[in-house]
Amino acid sequence: MPVASERTLPRKMGYCLLTLGTIAVLTNAAARAENLDQGKSAVKLFADSCVTCHRSARGLANGRFSLTLYMFLQQHYVSNSSAAWELTSYLESLDSVSPKRRAAAAKPSPPASGASGEASLRPPMPVPKR
Repeated sequence: MPVASERTLPRKMGYCLLTLGTIAVLTNAAARAENLDQGKSAVKLFADSCVTCHRSARGLANGRFSLTLYMFLQQHYVSNSSAAWELTSYLESLDSVSPKRRAAAAKPSPPASGASGEASLRPPMPVPKR
């Protein structure tokens, strides 16, 4: 009987060493993971992460608290907290335009002139029924 247990001891040690070696390799690989957002400007972060769904950055931070926007961006779109703060600041800066600029941007353009020089006040033709 003692002969059988002596044979299983090296096998168990081998499995144990293999398991410890695998854990060491995996934790070392995770520790060397690189930050994909490092060194990118907020404009570049927006272009890489958000532009597929949002054509413009204007209005995305409107009416949102900085902290909740930061936490949302960190959880879903960027890889670290500094990139999340940078993107949050960028989005908020676009929505905090001075009132004079906002009024100038909201000013309606002059109406298009028709053949007689006046704007056409007629509604468009109705769609024919089938």
